[in-house]
Amino acid sequence: MRKLIFIFSLYFLTNAPVTVYAIGMEFAIGGWNQSMGGDISYRSEDILDLKNDLKYDDEFRMTGRLKLDMPIIPNIYLMATPMEFEGTGTKSADFKFGDTTFKGNTDFYSKLAFHHYDIALYYEIPILQLATLKKANIELGLNLRLIDFEGEVRQDDTDLAESKSCTLPVPMLYAAAFMRPVDAIAAEAELRAITFSGNHFYSLIGRLKLKILGPVFATGGYRYESIVFDEEDVKADVSFNGPFLEVGFQF
Repeated sequence: MRKLIFIFSLYFLTNAPVTVYAIGMEFAIGGWNQSMGGDISYRSEDILDLKNDLKYDDEFRMTGRLKLDMPIIPNIYLMATPMEFEGTGTKSADFKFGDTTFKGNTDFYSKLAFHHYDIALYYEIPILQLATLKKANIELGLNLRLIDFEGEVRQDDTDLAESKSCTLPVPMLYAAAFMRPVDAIAAEAELRAITFSGNHFYSLIGRLKLKILGPVFATGGYRYESIVFDEEDVKADVSFNGPFLEVGFQF
């Protein structure tokens, strides 16, 4: 079902008629300080804790997003969020990752990636903008998230290694709210979420946008991601959160 939704979304984006007039654009690039927690396993009941076993530290990663306000067809929101962690950890007992059993009390290297790529199609509520003189707005739509997952464990002392990679298409609901009490300041909140078959994917973003000069703006905010899934022999119960900063332009 998720693959069908993914194919339909890509077909719509590449084949929908585009009107070249009255198109608004917002582009931003920034950095997110990613703090992580939770655990993961692969083809085993042996759980690897991201902090206690894998010894991961916070990472600062670049992010980017692009919004296109279309005149007739749904508006388009694209966002790329790289997330990758690596470190050298230890575990007191032997453990399995995939089909490989790694030796306990021996250092091992690991890497985990949860790169996010979001494509949202949404509509605004024009009557709300009219009633508030464009000081408030709500967006509602559908979001397709592609999670590019990669997990690797390598133990050089024993010459053992195992890895797993896959791409998970995740359809989600999208909702956002905006308030602009004065022209130079805006508060924004975004929600992307879905739950099914014991899995869930929640994404919350809050930001404060400051208009600097002309179309140029800067934002600061906080982002939270919660991921629980059991797919393709991978079980993950992880979360990522932290502050971010952006600069961009809007017209």
